[in-house]
Amino acid sequence: MKQKNVFKIKIAGQAGQGIKSAGLLLAKFASRSGYFIYNYIEYPSLIRGGHNVMQINISDKVIRGPSRHTDFLIALNQESVNKHKNEFDECGYVLFDSDDHVNTEKLPSCVKLLPVPLGKLANEAGGKDLLSNTVALGVVAAMMSGSIETLKTLVKEEFGDKKTEVLESNYKALDLGYNFALENFAEIAKGIFKLSAVNGPKKMVINGDEAAALGAISAGLQFAAIYPMSPISNILHTLAQHQMEYGYVYKQPEDEISAINMAIGASFAGARSMTATSGGGFCLMTEGYGLAGITETPLVIVEGMRGGPATGLPTWSSQGDLQFILHAHQDEFPRIVLSAGDVEDAFYMTMEAFYIADKYQTPVVVLLDKNICDDEESVPVFDISAYRIDRGKFVAQHQESYKRYALAEDGISPRSIPGVGNFFISNSDEHDEIGFSSEEIDNRIAQMNKRMSKLETCAKNDMPEPVIYGPKDAELTIVSWGSSKGSILQALKNTTNVNYLHIGWMNPFPSEFVSSIIKNAKRTTIMECNYTGQLCNLILEKTGIEIKNKKLKFDGRPFYVEEVLEHIDELLEGETK
Repeated sequence: MKQKNVFKIKIAGQAGQGIKSAGLLLAKFASRSGYFIYNYIEYPSLIRGGHNVMQINISDKVIRGPSRHTDFLIALNQESVNKHKNEFDECGYVLFDSDDHVNTEKLPSCVKLLPVPLGKLANEAGGKDLLSNTVALGVVAAMMSGSIETLKTLVKEEFGDKKTEVLESNYKALDLGYNFALENFAEIAKGIFKLSAVNGPKKMVINGDEAAALGAISAGLQFAAIYPMSPISNILHTLAQHQMEYGYVYKQPEDEISAINMAIGASFAGARSMTATSGGGFCLMTEGYGLAGITETPLVIVEGMRGGPATGLPTWSSQGDLQFILHAHQDEFPRIVLSAGDVEDAFYMTMEAFYIADKYQTPVVVLLDKNICDDEESVPVFDISAYRIDRGKFVAQHQESYKRYALAEDGISPRSIPGVGNFFISNSDEHDEIGFSSEEIDNRIAQMNKRMSKLETCAKNDMPEPVIYGPKDAELTIVSWGSSKGSILQALKNTTNVNYLHIGWMNPFPSEFVSSIIKNAKRTTIMECNYTGQLCNLILEKTGIEIKNKKLKFDGRPFYVEEVLEHIDELLEGETK
């Protein structure tokens, strides 16, 4: 089974050759022309150097996941040809520097070669080798019949704040590449994917980090403290850039311990607060995680999963932190854990997390995996018209006989802040209703019951049902979470008898709904990017059902659409139950 109607361009080269910026320009170029894109990026965990790759997947229909194969390789050095020579989906095209003595002998014989004097044209444009990627973009634009003016507009948006000569050099590089292709590749270009003008809804090209940051701002963020760590660093870059515009405070702390404690302190004072980190940083945050739990302090934590343990695979993806997040810190408190499946989820779930944190006065973790953090998608402009800032049981004035930790059937006590005249104590010990430390049996039982009942209240009032995609009466049901959502949904476009259960709430967990879907499925498989099947184990814990057919991947790469299709073929054509 093959993926249809998607054109895949891969840009590959040495770090410092502008792979990501060129790929993003190409993606925006396709998006401005009316098409949908999905960008998948790979880069090594090196300070300098190494092989960088971005694949831009283009379609006239919504495209959701990364592909293993490519149709058009822009190889900016010999290594790029060597590494990607076997990744073509049937035949394809390779664009390379004709003056760079690139050896193409080991490429498949049907691949069409596009030799272009990239360095020579870059020098002619006035930018030396730094403009080679811009020349290549001009070539691609011409071969796809795209508008050079649209591409120049994007270049102006990207480099408009630089000196005039920089902008002019980029324009010239585009023109030189564009004209070279028209003069030399007109016949070869006849069979290539064309970017004819398409009328469609206005779209953004955005990654999950940026989406989460914008979701926080849209939810009324007032304070953020984040220590940089891949793959969530773009969250802090986005927040730091816009704090004056939107009136919140972004604080750069010295480490992750400071980050979570600053955010807890700001929330205790009444500010909508967040922090973000990866698994290694969250290890340091776990003491603060529990402090927010017992003091019932609202807090949003975005956790970007990458391969571990220890430093592990710092620039590659994983779904290995689920059980860690669900059980981090000693003993028990109401951990609310959400998991985004794509860029749109990253935005809307982050907004929802602020509402949930305030309402239930507890930390809320939004799980992203590296692919969501880094990969760009074209999505509709986010709609925040229905969102209302609700601080829950927030007491902002003096109240007679105020009890900060008053027992309540729904588990939620009235929350106040310093300075409004309500006396209370907040510390890390077990406490009575006012906040005085207490080790009495009855009080401990009452306070634990109160705190933990928040999960039941949340499940009843605010947890949505998971989404089931595809036909109800399917031959195969796929269960998954996180960024695997995109590849699975893209694969489902090529099938008619498979559906997909996507789970986005991990705690509280939608046990009854999940149990019903799995029990009624004809055949079930679960797909996860971890070694032990962490969602599979959670489902077993919560429903008593074990999904025996597992497709697990833990090499730092996502499930490619082709892998999902191969797995579907294997199950439907084989005897596995």
